[in-house]
Amino acid sequence: MSIENSYPVSSRGPVDHDVRDQILHAATEHFSQYGYDKTTVSDLAKSIGFSKAYIYKFFTSKQAIGEMICSNCLRELETEVRAAVDGADRPPEKLRRMFKAIVEASIRLFFRDQKLYEIAASAASERWQAVCAYEESIQKLLQEILQEGRLTGDFERKTPLDETVKAIYLVIRPYLNPLLLKHSFDHATEASSQLSSLVLRSLSP
Repeated sequence: MSIENSYPVSSRGPVDHDVRDQILHAATEHFSQYGYDKTTVSDLAKSIGFSKAYIYKFFTSKQAIGEMICSNCLRELETEVRAAVDGADRPPEKLRRMFKAIVEASIRLFFRDQKLYEIAASAASERWQAVCAYEESIQKLLQEILQEGRLTGDFERKTPLDETVKAIYLVIRPYLNPLLLKHSFDHATEASSQLSSLVLRSLSP
């Protein structure tokens, strides 16, 4: 299962990856120290040693910088989830590992740095493109597992596939969204095991 380049962000200007990466690295450090909401493009320009106008050659706004950072984090998360799924042989175990990997990766990525959590929170509340792309990729992966399970006879086939995908996605969504995960943080690891078991019982043929 390969990962498509499906995380669009608002960038512009010359394709100078060294400079772009330098801006992103400095922005990540600055957001981590001072917070996303309190940081301005002028602050970033001063900390990097570039002019504000030069930064605007690469990014249309502070949000565009935040989106790129968010996009990189979500791509990392998807890579980890897919690796966990690919490590299982049967669809039921793939689904179980998917739940577990999503919870563990989300907790680590969204909460390893409280300041950077502000970016994730803004992305989720404002529905940035990278967030929508990530949610779509998770639904696509879920659909692939369900389709395989129906072919192998592990999962029931009476319920319409799209309805099943949507229902299971709604079960797992609180662990994809940092705003929702924050309210169930203490029980997240235990919940992933219990919910995946419940879902698997509902899928039995």
